[in-house]
Amino acid sequence: MRAMVLEQPGQPLELREVPVPRPGPGHLLLRVHACGVCRTDLHIVDGELTEPRLPLILGHQIVGEVVAVGDETSSGGGGSPPAAEADEEARRRDAAATGFVIGARIGVPWLGGSCGVCEYCMHGAENLCNAARYTGYQLDGGFAEYCVADARFCFPIPAGYPDLAAAPLLCAGLIGYRAYRIALSSGSTDILSVSSESSDGQDVRPTEPRPIRLGFYGFGAAAHILCQLARYEGREVYAFTSAGDTAAQDFARSLGAKWAGGSDEQPPAELDSAIIFAPVGALVPSALRAVRRGGVVVCAGIHMSDIPQFPYSILWGERVLRSVANLTRRDGAEFLAIAPQVPIRTEAHPYPLQRANEALADLRAGRFTGAAVITLR
Repeated sequence: MRAMVLEQPGQPLELREVPVPRPGPGHLLLRVHACGVCRTDLHIVDGELTEPRLPLILGHQIVGEVVAVGDETSSGGGGSPPAAEADEEARRRDAAATGFVIGARIGVPWLGGSCGVCEYCMHGAENLCNAARYTGYQLDGGFAEYCVADARFCFPIPAGYPDLAAAPLLCAGLIGYRAYRIALSSGSTDILSVSSESSDGQDVRPTEPRPIRLGFYGFGAAAHILCQLARYEGREVYAFTSAGDTAAQDFARSLGAKWAGGSDEQPPAELDSAIIFAPVGALVPSALRAVRRGGVVVCAGIHMSDIPQFPYSILWGERVLRSVANLTRRDGAEFLAIAPQVPIRTEAHPYPLQRANEALADLRAGRFTGAAVITLR
C-alpha cells in the first residue's frame, strides 16, 4: 500500500510502498477514505512531541471502511489484506464481536488504546491512562491506504457527513468538545446565574445559567467547529486570531462570533471562560486578563510553548487555569450524537495523499480557514 512515512523528526514525509497491516484480536483493518491534518502532526514532525514510534505513518482523524477483523489467530504482521483470504462467514462473525460489520464506515481518533485496568480506565478517564497509545504517534495512522485500529476506540460516523466533512470531527471536534465542556463545567455559570428571590429576599438559589461568554484563542479547525456548537446552545463567542488575520476574523464572524479581533486585543466584554487552541504559551496571561473573577481558562493543545511569568493578581479572584488531555470514548459518543443536531458543518480543504507535506506546510503558514484533509478516494 502507499503511505506517507516519517523517518526522523525534522524531515519531510516520504511516499513509500509498505506492507498492508494485519489486524490482531479485537482490531479492525480499514481502507482509509480520508484523514484530517492536525497541528499535533506538526508537533510530531518538528520533534516537539518526543516519543513517536519511528518510522511512523502520521494521521489521527481517520475515516475509513472496515474490510477485515482480527481474530485469535491473527499475527499482526504485514502482507495482503486479510479480507481477500478469510472465509466470509468467519469474517462477519468476528466483525459482529467488535460491534462493527464489514463495510461499516467508522472513525479513528487520537486515543488509540489504553490498558483498561488502571484506576483511570476503570473510572472512565482512559484519556489519563499512563499506558495509553495514540494514533499516528505510537500507532501507525491514516496517511496511508490502509490502517489498523482497536475496535473499542472507534466510532460510527454519523449519517449525512461525507468523508471529507467527517474527518475534522475526529480530533478538532472531539478534543475541542472536551475542552468546551470543561470550560462550561468548572463552576463559571453558577456564580452569576439568574437567581430567584423570595419575598423576604433570602432565596438566592440559581435557577438557570445566563448565556456564557466564551473566548476562543486561535480560530482554526477546532474553533470553527465549537463556535457552531456554542451558538446552537445560545452562547456568545469572542474569537481571537493572530494580529491582522482579517480572513480568520471574517470567518469567525460568518459562523456567528459576536466579536473577532487580534489576540493582542481585549474583548469588549469580560469573558466567562476562554479556550486556548493555539499552542502559544504567551496567550495564557492574555486569556487570564480577559476572563472575569471565577472564570476559567482551558489550554486545549497537547503541546504549548513555555508560559511566561505573570503576576498572581490575574489568577487571583478564583480564576481557574487548567489543561485538557486527549479525549474519552464518552466524549466521542456525546459529540458525534450532537453534531448532526446542530448541525455542525466543517470547512475542509482536500489534499491527495502524495501532497501531505504541502498540507502540513499550508497548516503551518495559516493558508486556509477550517481544516485540511488527506483524501484517498
